[in-house]
Amino acid sequence: MSHGWGYGADNGPDKWVENFPIADGPRQSPIDIVPSAAEYDSTLLPLSLKYDPATSKGILNSGHSFQVDFADDNDSSTLTGGPISGTYRLRQFHFHWGGSDDRGSEHTIDGTKFAAELHLVHWNTKYPSFGDAASQSDGLAVVGVFLKVGGANPQLQTVLDALDSIKSKGQQTTFENFDPTILLPGSLDYWTYDGSLTTPPLLESVTWIVLKESISVSSDQMTKFRSLLFTPEGADPNAMVDNYRPPQPLKGRKVRASFQ
Repeated sequence: MSHGWGYGADNGPDKWVENFPIADGPRQSPIDIVPSAAEYDSTLLPLSLKYDPATSKGILNSGHSFQVDFADDNDSSTLTGGPISGTYRLRQFHFHWGGSDDRGSEHTIDGTKFAAELHLVHWNTKYPSFGDAASQSDGLAVVGVFLKVGGANPQLQTVLDALDSIKSKGQQTTFENFDPTILLPGSLDYWTYDGSLTTPPLLESVTWIVLKESISVSSDQMTKFRSLLFTPEGADPNAMVDNYRPPQPLKGRKVRASFQ
């Protein structure tokens, strides 16, 4: 009996379809992005990400990743422009990473894997709440940012310094006055496609916006990600690594590019 979904041999991504049949659906994520096959779309607008550090609330070990949560009861931290219409509020951001530096990202580029991937999760304010939006085809917009091993990233260090206090599943602490804008690369050129959440319930409600330019992360910083545990305090420790879903079939979807 598996204890819910996870990333292990008995409850990992290839088993999710048993409890979540949508895992084989028409618009599942992540995907392998093939730049030569992406279509440049001149109608795509630039992204506008306006984040208020005062909306940063807390940081949590969810047992699958860690996430930084934001107050989303008003339009203080929003995503507009790009491929979406209307205003989407920032709900949380989280990461996916590997057991070593040669893997960890969910999306891949021409088959190339990155060490980690940042996801900034936003919901469409035309719906009453995040929960309502998550079940609608245009309910969510997630900005994906690749982390590529290189020099240490001082902007990222602020987040990593908080991980010592949320080592085990279920642990959380306050995390205030953080501006996620500092985690974005210099260029906001992007690919976009219609996809899904990459974790159960795998709802097909996400407009994906994957940035072309990566941000740097050092090997030492990646080691810090891997210091977290999938397991609660007191249980046999199980290192939180390889918490990513592999690319899913494109099934005829178009990937558009904001750049030529």
